[in-house]
Amino acid sequence: MSATDLVMLSATEVLARFRNKSLTPNDYLAACLDQISRFNPKINALTAMDTERAVSEASQASLRWQAGASKGPLDGLPIGVKDLQDTKGLLTTHGSIRGRGNVPDQDLPMVARLRAAGAIILAKTNVPELGAGGNSRNPVWGATGNPFDPNLIAGGSSGGSAAALAANLLPLCTGSDTGGSLRLPSAICGIVGFRPSVDVIAHPTRPLGWSGISVLGPMARTMDDLVLMLSMCHGHDPDDPLSAPAAPDRFETLPPVELANLRVGFSEDFGGAPVDPDIRETFRARIDLIKPHVKECRPADLDLGEMDRAFDILRAESFTSAFAEALKTAPDDFGTHIAANVAMGQGMTLADRAWAHAEQTRILRRFNRLMQDFDVLLVPTSPVSPFPWTLSHATEIDGQAMDVYYRWLALAYRGSLAGGPAITLPCGRDSHAMPFGLQVLGPVRGDEGLLAAAKALETLFARSRETARPVPDLANLAPPTVDLRSIVTHPPILEKTTRSETTSLRTAV
Repeated sequence: MSATDLVMLSATEVLARFRNKSLTPNDYLAACLDQISRFNPKINALTAMDTERAVSEASQASLRWQAGASKGPLDGLPIGVKDLQDTKGLLTTHGSIRGRGNVPDQDLPMVARLRAAGAIILAKTNVPELGAGGNSRNPVWGATGNPFDPNLIAGGSSGGSAAALAANLLPLCTGSDTGGSLRLPSAICGIVGFRPSVDVIAHPTRPLGWSGISVLGPMARTMDDLVLMLSMCHGHDPDDPLSAPAAPDRFETLPPVELANLRVGFSEDFGGAPVDPDIRETFRARIDLIKPHVKECRPADLDLGEMDRAFDILRAESFTSAFAEALKTAPDDFGTHIAANVAMGQGMTLADRAWAHAEQTRILRRFNRLMQDFDVLLVPTSPVSPFPWTLSHATEIDGQAMDVYYRWLALAYRGSLAGGPAITLPCGRDSHAMPFGLQVLGPVRGDEGLLAAAKALETLFARSRETARPVPDLANLAPPTVDLRSIVTHPPILEKTTRSETTSLRTAV
């Protein structure tokens, strides 16, 4: 097979070839590096890379597979890790001026589990500054362009991961999600992204350990790959009080789900969030396609409470906890989004915080009652088609102005408040020929059932060109008209080999 054919294989196919010795990790890594050299300059999805160590690890993995003694299920598979997540010995900047020379001395537990399963940590993936927003651009690495059109956004904050997967640079990438940070980029890059329930993947770097709006999750091109990755990285950590012990094989066998027995609820706007008319039309077409194949498919009332205000407070609380002290001492180290988030939090009272936590509890209970009537809920993931990356965010949707820079993410963050797992599935293209992602929500702690239902839907979508996963035309991909790195003001310090001397980096997402 050519290098181009190799990188189009799914992770499960690559690993099967490792097992039957028809492909070596050495050759597969070489194909990925060739793909990266050709296309990463056009989309800027990958940031720091550890090529020398990856080549060495691939050689060792090749010998192990040849001897029939693999290190683990992912042995020799190169992956990408979101640049908000610590990787031992590999530059982890958070897209922040403060972190441009930061090299962690240990892995985040999620990363450590993937490495223990044999994965090769080849590269970091681009993010917005400190994960703030739905557009992956920052002053250290620049912006990430969409593989379908690099002039347009790839989403955020896991935009680098989504773009890398869509462009076949890597077979698996990590993500995280507060208000849609892995669901949004998955939707507009045409890949799969899963926001699990809060107990599934330990997140010990969350600044507020008892606040569950921020979770870690896997990203992949197919459901089989995503479940494989999840099987390797789920688990408990005592420093995350919301994570819970679970059987190691929890996700290895999903419950059987027949579409004909599935009770589906749907909402075009998740209780009244603004949505572009073209997106509504595309969503309705997808619902019409699904209806004949399921037991029940009817509208669901997702007006669950004062979701926007509750999210504003809970999010500002996290950002204040993570960044307020550093912002006070070094305000020039932070962009306007971070400063605005912290200012919002500092303007709130204890009464505001108490109300927000109580309202989230009420939202959860209303959601639980609603889910007694449905197995899954379907909602659009993004309210608009991708727009130019030079715009920070969508400022207006269907004539409605956005009051804060993340308001356009309401379709996703309202789902975060409900507390259940959510997944974005690629489902054809929108009216602008860009990827369209269908958001599927499940009941609280109903992760296995949601994943099984998503697999059944993926199979249905694959039967039609209209709904199959879209694939970018990389052979004819032109570079963006505005250089994605033109916004870099503080480039990474690549020669540093020890932890940055700046204050330790924190994350709010």
